[in-house]
Amino acid sequence: MSKRGRVLVAMSGGVDSSVAAVMLHEQGYEVIGLTMKTWDYASAGGSSKETGCCSLDSINDARALAVAYGFPHYILDIRDEFSGFVIDNFVEEYIAGRTPNPCVLCNTHIKWEALLKRANHLDCEFIATGHYANIRLQDSGRYVVSKGKDENKDQSYVLWGVSQENLARTRFPLGTYSKPEIRQMANDMGQRELANKSESYEICFVPNNDYRSFLRHRVEDLDERVGAGNFVLSDGTVVGKHEGYPYYTIGQRKGLGIALGRPVFVIKIIPETNTVVLGDEVELQRSFAIVKNINLVKYASIDAPFEAVTKVRYKDAGMLSTIEQEGTSMKVEFHHAVKGIAPGQSAVFYEGNDLIGGGFLA
Repeated sequence: MSKRGRVLVAMSGGVDSSVAAVMLHEQGYEVIGLTMKTWDYASAGGSSKETGCCSLDSINDARALAVAYGFPHYILDIRDEFSGFVIDNFVEEYIAGRTPNPCVLCNTHIKWEALLKRANHLDCEFIATGHYANIRLQDSGRYVVSKGKDENKDQSYVLWGVSQENLARTRFPLGTYSKPEIRQMANDMGQRELANKSESYEICFVPNNDYRSFLRHRVEDLDERVGAGNFVLSDGTVVGKHEGYPYYTIGQRKGLGIALGRPVFVIKIIPETNTVVLGDEVELQRSFAIVKNINLVKYASIDAPFEAVTKVRYKDAGMLSTIEQEGTSMKVEFHHAVKGIAPGQSAVFYEGNDLIGGGFLA
């Protein structure tokens, strides 16, 4: 075994995870590649050619790279686990009138657990992924995740749910690099096609990024169960009809199919009455939030009101706030009002570049 240890690398076939695997290989780790099959278009209602991390082409690309560099590569079929947890939760959240955050659930409950289970089987001390984030061990004995160098690619937001036990065995080789630097590395490796590979920003299991069609495919009688409902203003005035509350999200402005002579946004969803409340942009603003099911990363607990930057969306710049822990929940008071707080999405707390923790907006 290598002096650096044996590491199981999650390889999607994309440029990030491929370069991560080669970097670790060249650093002296004994690398084993693993590609996880999480879904397929047929089960998701797609009719076009498969694309992305679960396609046959991507699996073949990951395997070809492993062969080229002389390390083993395996394929792990976790479609049942993925469907039973991530996809079922995705559907249930929309039916409950919330906006789900599937990437967080996938990282926390599916990918890390699947990787570590197989790592144990293969006697790997470590696992690694192509996430743009960093990990370090503090004097306190806790592992802390911090933002990646590339602010445009930083993925710490989706990692708040990873446990201390799992972080202890995780490596993020790309954390100190930018995306252009990684593409250049792939070019320098002679992997020009890989270096120029496009990337998708869509949810991996939703064909064409059309979650409404996905919901209809997954729940065949959804339209009959939900049906049309009322668009109302915050004072209760009915202003039109909608297709059914699961097809709308907080903050949505486009695709409402209604003209009121001014821009309006979805400000509230009431599943019990199949009602979608519309309002002006100012009505989207909130100065307070409750975050449930929190997982703390940098600290074991927050014992007093604490000033932090809170992000309520992946691409959100974050807002200075005061957070206060109450058991498994966090009260968040924003120093300035924020827009579009959507129940079900993640709220993630930062101290500088360090990830304090996160949870789900109530």
